[in-house]
Amino acid sequence: MVDIRLAADIGGTFTDLALTINDTLWTTKLLTTPSEPARAVLQGISTLCHQSSIGMADIDVFVHGTTLATNALIERRGALTGFLTTHGMRDSIEMAHENRFEQYDLAMRRPEPLVPRNLRVGIRERLDSKGNVLIELNGQDVLDAAEFFKSSGVESIAIGYLHSYQSDAHEQATADLIREHWPEVSITLSSQVCPEIREYERFSTTCANAYIQPLMAEYLTQLDAQRKEQGMLCQMFLMQSGGGLGTLEEALKYPVRLVESGPAGGALLSAEIARELDLKDVLSFDMGGTTAKLCIINNGRPRTSREFEVAREYRFLAGSGIPLRLPVIEMVEIGAGGSSVAHLDQLGRIAVGPRSTGSQPGPASYGAGGHEATVTDADVILGKIVPDFFADGEIPLDIDAATTALNNMIAIPASLTSMTAAIGVAEVVDENMANAGRAHAIEQGCDITGGTLIAFGGAAPLHAARVAQKLAIDTIIVPSGAGVGSAIGFLRAPASHEAVRTRYHKLSTLTMSDALDLLQDMRREAYQVVNSAAPNSTTTENVRIYMRYLGQGHEIPVEVDLTRVSSSSPNADYELREHLTSLFLASYRNLYAREIPGLEIEALNWLLTIQTVEPPLELSPTVQPTNEIAAVRTTPVNDPITGETENYMLLERKALEPGSFAIGPALVVEAQTTTVVPPHFRCFTVGAGHLQITKMEGSDSI
Repeated sequence: MVDIRLAADIGGTFTDLALTINDTLWTTKLLTTPSEPARAVLQGISTLCHQSSIGMADIDVFVHGTTLATNALIERRGALTGFLTTHGMRDSIEMAHENRFEQYDLAMRRPEPLVPRNLRVGIRERLDSKGNVLIELNGQDVLDAAEFFKSSGVESIAIGYLHSYQSDAHEQATADLIREHWPEVSITLSSQVCPEIREYERFSTTCANAYIQPLMAEYLTQLDAQRKEQGMLCQMFLMQSGGGLGTLEEALKYPVRLVESGPAGGALLSAEIARELDLKDVLSFDMGGTTAKLCIINNGRPRTSREFEVAREYRFLAGSGIPLRLPVIEMVEIGAGGSSVAHLDQLGRIAVGPRSTGSQPGPASYGAGGHEATVTDADVILGKIVPDFFADGEIPLDIDAATTALNNMIAIPASLTSMTAAIGVAEVVDENMANAGRAHAIEQGCDITGGTLIAFGGAAPLHAARVAQKLAIDTIIVPSGAGVGSAIGFLRAPASHEAVRTRYHKLSTLTMSDALDLLQDMRREAYQVVNSAAPNSTTTENVRIYMRYLGQGHEIPVEVDLTRVSSSSPNADYELREHLTSLFLASYRNLYAREIPGLEIEALNWLLTIQTVEPPLELSPTVQPTNEIAAVRTTPVNDPITGETENYMLLERKALEPGSFAIGPALVVEAQTTTVVPPHFRCFTVGAGHLQITKMEGSDSI
């Protein structure tokens, strides 16, 4: 049976596509079309169909990921949004936690809320912490607010009431009233997008969803309609931030879950390669045109979280961005990509990013009107990018334009030569990425020294070896199809859904019926999504309960298996409490090396994840490379360590067959990227055609 699967990933600079027909892979890479993102996607689909000799109607599965949601939040170009909340709470999203993320900076400024104060309206209503009505919903307040929003040009409304995670009655009634008088407006309910305790995070997530919903709905419905007009009738799935696939209907309702969809695909690819090659400590390194993403992979699995911040504005510090409460793969993202702008800071030092030229006009070397120096321009001047092989020759590179831009912005003002300025730009961006990797590893409690760096994205293989040297990592893996790695990762993603509820229980009073009733409700929600995305598939179920000691302010996640407790047992309630207590104490001791005897334990948040079962993955046999490839063609490249220009072997990747190896310095070129193999390193293929770069024994390169 022929299985044809297509994936598309829209980045800030490039749009990547991957097509698989059974085990055969086709890829393409195009400049993103910001004004009409669907155009580049459809053009890429047409290209791949032509290359593989299939029609659009032959495609069985279409998986899509995009940075549009992320960029809309970062660039503040979402819909004009109004926020309805409980009377007296309209300033909660601006007050945040009432702390300072940088206590020593007197000029520190908090990020501005997505909804301005004049469009945040308090509604007379009130629920208590158990969902009981204290003050009935005032319908006239709702209608008055709706009229005010309509006259103010509001396009989307966020609704978030106190304790609505316990009962959505007031939020649903509010939405019904508004839709009756204003059916075309977009509405987001906090009880649907984030039914959890802690108002600031819940309200922030709700406002973010409402803010990007009209933009994402317009784009996704347009893309869906256009691809169907061209004959591609298969179902479209959307890559979600947590690493699972969701349906188009779910994405239209909760577009905030797509905020980290692109990077999530790359993390999944790294995780699969880690399992395929049996790698234990892995740093996933994804560098595209606009950003670089780094993620820790432990034992073949990326780490996940329930919350993160997007659009950090102050030195990437926690607290300086917009908090979102939803499933996400843990990673760090910085403004360091091929199109990131290089400049001199206030002290006259070379700095790179976070601003990017994007795809339009792009780096100066693209010859499309760009005049600002970028990382790509520096790589061109250094010789790491060979014009004949760049983008399969479809984007002619202008070396003179790159040199002029770098001279004007860096070299002349800093009294440097063009080459020295280019080295400076490359070293700064590499150190920025290495430092982000160090910080992320420390935050995650990991030691990546001596581990493996998996590098993909159009720019990552150009910089991977130098980043690895800075991190004391001796092994780099560049996957097959590395230039479109995230898109390939989309094809590996399972269909999944995470349901969450806040239900407060002291363990001493928790009953088996309480737990089973709650989980059954969550199970219905999760299976509705998963069965829609992957009907008749085998699934797995994971249950986590966030628990704490009585009086503590934060919880720890505890993974539980309720099948180990018999619901039919006459002592089911007691056995459940004992089971959860033992699991909590073990998790608490693991984190804090102690427990607190005699103190009550309480459960707060309940999470249930349903996902399709991943196919078994066999370890790839290792073929020892014994046949050294001699240099046939060389190209001059400036070495960042010595500052000297050396002749690098120019090697096409397809020439590296299993059993062959090449010793650096070398450039391994392919259609969508180039891999730099420094001196004292050698490269060879492993697994399913992946390129491995390893430091040679006895080398002391830094």
